[in-house]
Amino acid sequence: MSDLAPVRLLGVDFGRKNIGLAVMDLATGLPRPLKPLSASGTLNKDAVALVQAMKKNDAQGMVIGLPLDANGDTKMSRVVRQLADKCCELDVDVWLVDESLTSQEAEANLSRLGLTAAGIRARVDSEAACQILLRYTHGS
Repeated sequence: MSDLAPVRLLGVDFGRKNIGLAVMDLATGLPRPLKPLSASGTLNKDAVALVQAMKKNDAQGMVIGLPLDANGDTKMSRVVRQLADKCCELDVDVWLVDESLTSQEAEANLSRLGLTAAGIRARVDSEAACQILLRYTHGS
């Protein structure tokens, strides 16, 4: 792991079917959605795919959304923590951020753009990854 602060981060909205991705240069603070990945069904393969996406986009670290509920951890948050551990084993800096309501925020943003329901479904995961990056950089 690097002692240097990251300049570009990969945002990740992990799901059982799709993995939303976004990239953000910290200098501009503007996230950009990327094409989502299809989840493989195994955390090892998904971790490798995420590290490859990170490197392809010249990112120096990864921010993964952590699905929490009112009581804290959920079954899915435990899976996300395991995924983060797998990415760390691949020598990647990983930060977790509460992703509560990011998908709803993403849907609302896409709806305001006038997208159809199908268009929203196709883009919501990566738009949620943008929201995750914004939460990380704004410290909330």
